[in-house]
Amino acid sequence: MSTLYLVATPIGNLADITLRAIETLKSVTLIAAEDTRITQKLLTHYQIHNRMISLYDQNEARRIPLVLEALQQGDVALVSDSGTPALNDPGFKLVNAAIRAGHRVSPIPGPCAPIAALVASGLPTDRFLYLGFLPRKSTELKQVLEAISSLPYTLLALETPHRLAKSLELLSQVLGDRQIVIAREMTKLHEEFWRGTLSQAVAVFSSSEQRGEITLVIEGASQPPQKWSEDHLLQAIQEALEKGLGTKELAQELAKVSGWQSKEIYQKALSLKPRQF
Repeated sequence: MSTLYLVATPIGNLADITLRAIETLKSVTLIAAEDTRITQKLLTHYQIHNRMISLYDQNEARRIPLVLEALQQGDVALVSDSGTPALNDPGFKLVNAAIRAGHRVSPIPGPCAPIAALVASGLPTDRFLYLGFLPRKSTELKQVLEAISSLPYTLLALETPHRLAKSLELLSQVLGDRQIVIAREMTKLHEEFWRGTLSQAVAVFSSSEQRGEITLVIEGASQPPQKWSEDHLLQAIQEALEKGLGTKELAQELAKVSGWQSKEIYQKALSLKPRQF
């Protein structure tokens, strides 16, 4: 059986392509491209002249039989407009159809906008959650954000320039004032990484229309501290009282580090505080 290659292509700079990707695109019998006009620029740059057809969201189901037929004759490459195909781009249905038909599916790794933004963001990279393009409707976006607001994972999302300001406002409302990195035009001439808090981002990006591809990297929720034992807590309360801290003040401070709720600490502090006669 032949192989369906998933070939990652540059997200901006045409030089960001692997030698294996170029060799694969030259060797296959057919290239299925999200937008043939965009891919043609890449193929022309590297003097690749293989047969090409379009395969995008609206025609993917209709194109699958044609691609499967081509796979009977030889290998086929799938590419998107930029980055890794089948990741927020057409290809998922084709991949599954090729697997069911007994063909081999092989990735040719390379550029990927969400990963590129993540590793350059300065935010934690050990655990992350990819959200794809944020929902267009505010109600749907709010539901998504509320469902993940407590997760300690760095969040990755794609957004369009004209919806950026509106999405930032909702992100700030639901997630709170977290750190965010807004990556724009990565690998291109006007590459930009804006870093700050969500509230700062709302102020900066609400007044101007942005351009280019935008990737958001958002700080995950803070993990609650490991809960102290009651003996440990009582000792800390006693020490705070001896230093002259008020019950309300010490309750607020210890709640930040002890894993206990401030109202619980407050009640215990009242029981330990000497009564005034």
